[in-house]
Amino acid sequence: MKAKIYLDNASTTYPKPPCVPDAVYRYMTQIGSNINRGCYEDAYSAEEMVYDTRRQLCDLFGFSDCKNVIFTKNITESLNVIIKGFFKPGDHVLVSSMEHNAVMRPLVQMEQTGVSFTRLPCDRGGSLNTDENGIDSFLEQYLQPNTKAILITHASNVCGTILPVKEIGNFCFQHKLRFVVDTAQTAGTCPLDMDEMHIDALAFTGHKGLLGPQGIGGFIIRDDMAKEMIPLLSGGTGSLSHKETIPDFMPDRFEPGTMNLPGIAGLHAGLTWIKETGMEQIRTHELKLTEQFIQGILTFDSQGERIRIIGKKEIQNRTGVVSIQTPRQELSEIAFQLDDTYGIMTRVGLHCAPSAHKTLGTYPTGSIRFSFGWHNTEEDVMQAIEALKALTGAI
Repeated sequence: MKAKIYLDNASTTYPKPPCVPDAVYRYMTQIGSNINRGCYEDAYSAEEMVYDTRRQLCDLFGFSDCKNVIFTKNITESLNVIIKGFFKPGDHVLVSSMEHNAVMRPLVQMEQTGVSFTRLPCDRGGSLNTDENGIDSFLEQYLQPNTKAILITHASNVCGTILPVKEIGNFCFQHKLRFVVDTAQTAGTCPLDMDEMHIDALAFTGHKGLLGPQGIGGFIIRDDMAKEMIPLLSGGTGSLSHKETIPDFMPDRFEPGTMNLPGIAGLHAGLTWIKETGMEQIRTHELKLTEQFIQGILTFDSQGERIRIIGKKEIQNRTGVVSIQTPRQELSEIAFQLDDTYGIMTRVGLHCAPSAHKTLGTYPTGSIRFSFGWHNTEEDVMQAIEALKALTGAI
């Protein structure tokens, strides 16, 4: 049986550190109760774990108020709660042309209610298409009198390019705009500081760089922005049960129903592992593999005749995500053979980001995406390069 090489970490990280499934199992076999419902020791133990996870996320993202960490099923739900709860008819939003459908579909849906948006153009490398006048001048030309916020991905899930969140945050602060950041591709591997970057709402998912299980995510939001939002969901919270109105305090205002407590337990373990291992060490390892992969391709096909690298070819301001096209062959066939013949697992297609692919010049064909994680090795990368050489006829 051929060995398997998992290179689809941008979709979900795998394998997780052993402490993560252990924590999920321990919660389900030794605690098991809900929070805010039971007045007994195990329920209090669960509440303590949830509180500590909120604290860990505040520490990771440079925020001070644990009650403003809201748990959801995933970052898609988080972005829907923010977009549909905050923007009102007549509001205008700025987004990048590199956004995922987790941003674009809710915004397109909100157009029907009178919300409008403008895509900030990016270049073929996935970076904002600024000129010599700098980012402030670039952003100012897209402002409208009714612009309420900038909502932007921290890094592309297609080509890995990191966008200048700190500079955009400064611009938002100066122009009294709300700033919302999608961290799906960077949480756990790239430094983020909500206070320093003037971020009003930060959406995260647990199962990628944070190394938790699927089905847990959330967002962190400032009090003044939260007060302007209408909750998307409502129901039982275990608090103010004598009332049929939604609680007006955090986190209960946005956390109705039974929480994914096994998922939070796993996320807690993943966050602990990241702190103990060191985020900088994780990022350095992933970028080292990324550079090895890019340079390996360029060594045998510098002109991109058989394999074309999409976006940046350097490792500055990027994540461990690399997409390619094979101009002479069908992408789906190459991706199938990578798995079937060589045991190399990737993702092929449009990656739920048609706007990004249009920007990068890869729409509607899409690309094959290789995304490297902590558990990948230099040998994994070498095998991927050799497989591509063989499949594209370079050897």
